[in-house]
Amino acid sequence: MSFNWLELQKTAHDEFGTRLAQVTDWEGETPDTEWNTRELVTHVIDEQRWVPLLLSGLSVAEAKAQLEPLGTGLVTEWARFSAGALAAWDAIDLAAPVQLSYGTVPARDYLAEQVSDVTIHSWDVARATFSVETLDDDLVAAVWTIFEPQRDTLELSGLFASPVPIPENAPLLIRLLALTGRDGR
Repeated sequence: MSFNWLELQKTAHDEFGTRLAQVTDWEGETPDTEWNTRELVTHVIDEQRWVPLLLSGLSVAEAKAQLEPLGTGLVTEWARFSAGALAAWDAIDLAAPVQLSYGTVPARDYLAEQVSDVTIHSWDVARATFSVETLDDDLVAAVWTIFEPQRDTLELSGLFASPVPIPENAPLLIRLLALTGRDGR
């Protein structure tokens, strides 16, 4: 199945923004046990701050030197940096090389990584805020194609907790979450 990752990026940002609007307890726990809600949201915004800089051809070091400080109004900062990232994605040739911390990849690979990150953290914010946890079906299916082939290395990467055991016939969202160490049941 072929996915329009640029459209999926917009969908992921919409999903995250919807959940972000539900936050009332910035110090609340999230399924990502390393972060409270403020820290998790800050992480997602920080990732978006990098996008225009890296897509413009800057190295990680050059981009880091140009990062603006993040303001305290995280909802406003999300709107600002989300818009900037989406505009940068719309302007890039997806075959263009992008320098990341772990090497140079085609922009399309970086895009899929970003879509995946925002999608998973959209669910995290939904769970943290007791809001709607369902996510767009195409978004879930696309992110599954990124994470499922990495099944054996996700936990080893240190970025995810151990997979959660679930029935093989569980809905795709539940299987995706389980693969990333989240119990979506």
